[in-house]
Amino acid sequence: MLGNFIDETGEFRLSLSKDIRGMLSLHEASYLNTGEEILYKAKEFSGKHLKSCISNSEPNLARLITGALEHPYHISLQQYKARHYLSYRQKLLGGNGAIEELAVMDFSRSEQLYLKELKEFTNWWRRLGLAQNRELARNQVLKWYSWSTTILQGPHFSKYRVQMAKVVTFIYILDDIYDVVGSLDELPLFTEAINKWEHPSNNSLPDYMRMCYAALHDTTNEIANIITKEHGWNPIDSLKRVWAALCNSFMVEAKWFAAKHIPTTDDYLKNGTISTGARHRSALILSIRARNNEQDRRFY
Repeated sequence: MLGNFIDETGEFRLSLSKDIRGMLSLHEASYLNTGEEILYKAKEFSGKHLKSCISNSEPNLARLITGALEHPYHISLQQYKARHYLSYRQKLLGGNGAIEELAVMDFSRSEQLYLKELKEFTNWWRRLGLAQNRELARNQVLKWYSWSTTILQGPHFSKYRVQMAKVVTFIYILDDIYDVVGSLDELPLFTEAINKWEHPSNNSLPDYMRMCYAALHDTTNEIANIITKEHGWNPIDSLKRVWAALCNSFMVEAKWFAAKHIPTTDDYLKNGTISTGARHRSALILSIRARNNEQDRRFY
C-alpha cells in the first residue's frame, strides 16, 4: 500500500509532507516495522518533516506532533497516549463531543482502577515487611507496579496486574541480593534453597535471606493457587523453575564480578536473556492465558 506514495526515485513524494495528519499516521505506522525497508524510509521521512513543521504549527498541534515523535503510540503506554490525545481533541473542539465524553469516562474509570490496584499492592508490600529490613531497603512501589500496567492492560487483568507487580518486586529484590547485599559465601546457599524450593523453615540461611526466601515462597504459592482456582491447572512447577533459573543466572554474574572476569559477548547475552527477568513476566502471562488450552500448556 505504501508503494503508492513512492516516486520514480524510490523515495516518498515530497508533496506528502504538506499533510501533517497524514505524516503523523505514517510515522506511527512505521513503528510496526518487522524488517520492511519501506517502513524504515517512512520513519525517516515522516520524522524529518514533522520536526520541521513544529515551529510553524499552532501550539495544540505542535504538542501533538512533539508527543508523537517523543512517545510513539505503539511503544508507549496506551493510557498515557490516550490522555494526551484527549487533551488535543478537547482543545481542538473547544469542549467535548459525544466520543470525547465517553473517552473521559473510560479514562477516569481506568484511573480509579489503577489507583485501587496500587493501593492494594502498596498494602501488600508493607505487610510483607521487607521494606523495613535494612539490608533489603529498596522501596520503589510505583516503579514495580508500573511494570505490570505496561504488560497487562485492560480492566479484565486487574487482579493479575497486582500479582505481576509482586513478581517484578522480587526480581528487583533478588537482583539486589546478588549484586549488592549477599557475600560469595552466602549466595550459593541462597541459590541452592531456591532450587530445592523447600519450606522456608528447613534452611539455615542468614536472616535477611530467609526473610526474602519465605516471602518469595509464600507469594509464588499464592499466585499459583489463584491461577489454579480460576483456570483449573497449577503452574507452580513452572514458576519454581523460572525462579531457579533467574537465581542461577544471577549466581553466574556474581561469580564473574567476584573473579573480575569479563565474559564473551555470547556468554553475557545467553545469561542475560534469563537475568533480565523477562521469563518470569512471560511465565505469569502464559499461565494466565493458557487456561484450559492443552496446546498452550505444552508450550508453557
